Amino acid sequence: MYQAIVFFDLDSTLFDDNKHVLPASVAAIHEMQQHHILPVIATGRNIFEIQYVLDGTGIDSVVGANGSYVQYQGQRLAAAVIAPELLTAVTSFAQRQHDPIAYYTSQGFRLSQANADTTENFQLLRLHPIVDPAWYATQQINFLNVFNRDHDQLYQEKFSGQLTFVRNNPRCLDTMVNGVTKQSGIRTLIQQAGLQGIKTYAFGDGYNDLQMFDEVDVPISMGNGVAAAKEKAAYVTTTNTTDGIVRGLRYFGLVQ
Repeated sequence: MYQAIVFFDLDSTLFDDNKHVLPASVAAIHEMQQHHILPVIATGRNIFEIQYVLDGTGIDSVVGANGSYVQYQGQRLAAAVIAPELLTAVTSFAQRQHDPIAYYTSQGFRLSQANADTTENFQLLRLHPIVDPAWYATQQINFLNVFNRDHDQLYQEKFSGQLTFVRNNPRCLDTMVNGVTKQSGIRTLIQQAGLQGIKTYAFGDGYNDLQMFDEVDVPISMGNGVAAAKEKAAYVTTTNTTDGIVRGLRYFGLVQ
């Protein structure tokens, strides 16, 4: 039986500004594992993007693509699929707004078109996108990035009850099957893995972490987090570059 479960967002949380996990954080995760505390990655990234993190930390449980892909102890529990007709509809709508879309499976991704925002976004993520606007039609797509800076309400109204849109950064909307979020992914993991009744913690910094914070017992915001994350948090630790993960774990007695 686990003593606790700790969910870690990646970008600007478990990651430093160079997309690496600090050595002190890796050591803390290993200490947690030795004391029967389950670490889980909970990220907007897809599983294919983070294998090096899993290898480097020994973590094998993931709530990925904002809840669209869930695995426990290396085994897939759930993977959402956006219906082909819905993909066609959102693609056509995005084209009319001149908004690029990034289409993701658990194994890769493609872009409908490139612009300055897609270039900046994937440079920050250290990914190399390929433009292939027809690729989605032959794939099982579980997650989208819709690139725009101010069309949130437009998409939410158009696809109400069909898709969930969460602004992850100023450049794009994380887009999932309706009702899928980090919160729903955590529920899936806990229910399907039989982990009910175990105290839960979560570290995050951004808007796509707010629903995760609502789901866990103890939400912890990074010092570099957005104001809304800090407001929801039970504790605000230091930043992602100043051992905020270790400080937060120590504050709650999860590591020495």
